[in-house]
Amino acid sequence: MAVGSNEVDQTFSRNALIALVVGSMVGSGIFALPAAFGRATGAFGAIIAWIIAGTGMLMLALVFQSLAQRKPELDAGIYAYAKAGFGDYVGFASASGYWIGCCLADVVCLILIKGTLGLFFPIFGDGTTLVAIASASLLLWSVHFLVLRGVKGAAALNTVATYAKVIPILLFIAVAAMLLDREQLSRNFWGTEQPDARQIVSQVRSTMLLTVFVFVGIEGASVYSRYARRRADIGFATVVGFLTVLCLLVLVTLLSYGVLPQSALADLPTPSMAGVMESMVGRWGGVFISLGLLISVLGNYLSWSLLAAEVLHSAAIHRTMPSFLARENAHKAPAGALWLTNCVIQAFLLVSWFAEYAFTLALKMTSAMTLIPYFLVAAYGLKLASTGETYDRGAQTRTADGIRAGIATIYAVAMIYAGGLKFLLLSSILYAPGTLLFLIAKRERKEVAFNRIEAVLFAAIALAAGAGICALAVGAISI
Repeated sequence: MAVGSNEVDQTFSRNALIALVVGSMVGSGIFALPAAFGRATGAFGAIIAWIIAGTGMLMLALVFQSLAQRKPELDAGIYAYAKAGFGDYVGFASASGYWIGCCLADVVCLILIKGTLGLFFPIFGDGTTLVAIASASLLLWSVHFLVLRGVKGAAALNTVATYAKVIPILLFIAVAAMLLDREQLSRNFWGTEQPDARQIVSQVRSTMLLTVFVFVGIEGASVYSRYARRRADIGFATVVGFLTVLCLLVLVTLLSYGVLPQSALADLPTPSMAGVMESMVGRWGGVFISLGLLISVLGNYLSWSLLAAEVLHSAAIHRTMPSFLARENAHKAPAGALWLTNCVIQAFLLVSWFAEYAFTLALKMTSAMTLIPYFLVAAYGLKLASTGETYDRGAQTRTADGIRAGIATIYAVAMIYAGGLKFLLLSSILYAPGTLLFLIAKRERKEVAFNRIEAVLFAAIALAAGAGICALAVGAISI
């Protein structure tokens, strides 16, 4: 897309792209790690979980890096790769699934902001009271009008928020490292008095969806590839941002095992990092981390708002979404995409009022919706390596890229399986009606809606959505 006369002002530096990646990944999840891992596993299981998740997501990051170099003409990131590799409808499904995942991630942020305020002001409760929903809606539309004033300005604010929210995390790591009790760490190492392989496997599996959630956002630089000053900055920002966040996640998790018994970690309220900090330095430490959480989640919310609107806008520019979603305002902000995005977030917020465990549901649904687009990116990288497209004959990098893409593909499939049937059915309920946007776009282009394979795929999604609705109706699954 031509950015117009303001093109220079709308480009992102390498540091801004790194901040987008870090800002998208560092949000609510990292502040909940001590209790989440304490309930699931000991330190050894945590190490194994991070090795698996770190390896899988690093391979995905390297796939993004490779695709940015090999397919520079695909400037719509996660959506464009799925479309180029597997056709219009699969590309649309990737875009819509990722977009809905971004919207759900924003709901997670809004609920957690109000839930954290509820620790100090009971009127907010757990983040789903009437006052909490109303104030979250006010925040939603305030950010909406901020972003309408220009993506560049919103991204600059996100960069500042990224640095601000990392400071409390670094302070926590420094204090926990200085006060580390090696005997406590040893007692928490296995997570059980009589460890065996089956128990360790069970412990590790119970952490998998959580690890997916804290890595969601790794594609931030790729989504904004059309704004990058240099194509090389996209892959660099993705890998550096990922490695930075991985180090933070591992240190926060493992150091917490050296501060409190595992049972005490498991009982800590959200944000559990605040409870660990308070046990080390007193009440001020817990308040400081809680303030850091608010800054972190606000920044994370802004990152997801930007990503959600951008992927919808990019798909519309490439004529896979209706043309009204490609509309920009005078500030070059994707106005059409922003309005639809925030209306959907508002609807999800209202639904969260009736959900029994709204925060947990939104968190897991975010992971479930983004895993399909991740799988398609990895599969496209594997396809290029398999066919040799973009590679010179005998290129050594082809084998290495194929291995990395293969590992990333297997990892994504394994995570989808670990999520279970419930979240596949719930995802289908969101995918199926979203296809209406695809049909509108096809009608605008005067094209046949589906080819034969796409018709079969849509029928499968529709059947799964119907099964999901029936399961909800009879109480077989619940929200």
